[in-house]
Amino acid sequence: MTNILFVALGGSIGAVLRYLISIFMIQVFGSSFPFGTLLVNVLGSFLMGIVYALGQLSHLSPEVKSLVAVGLLGALTTFSTFSNETLLLMQEGLWFKSMLNVLLNVTLCLFMVYLGQQLIFSRV
Repeated sequence: MTNILFVALGGSIGAVLRYLISIFMIQVFGSSFPFGTLLVNVLGSFLMGIVYALGQLSHLSPEVKSLVAVGLLGALTTFSTFSNETLLLMQEGLWFKSMLNVLLNVTLCLFMVYLGQQLIFSRV
């Protein structure tokens, strides 16, 4: 039951952060490209790499993993929004932007998970 509360707490924080970051990115860059979703996915991937590496080194309790990895980062990052925004770009005939969105999300997120892990593992 305790882990469920940690997931819920982390999830509420992650959801609010995603909303605020998305609004901020629209204000800065406009809405012609889903920069907000890209940023939360890239940032969340980097943080997930750190959390995973710390977990591998047994520096995180199960409660912290539930709070951060499942709750906060699960709510912060969003594959469904990324997929929907990509489809909308395709439906608008913006093929270059839709493929750029896929390329950036996949490559940057994979790289950031790796970078986050290396940041921790290199210090051991």
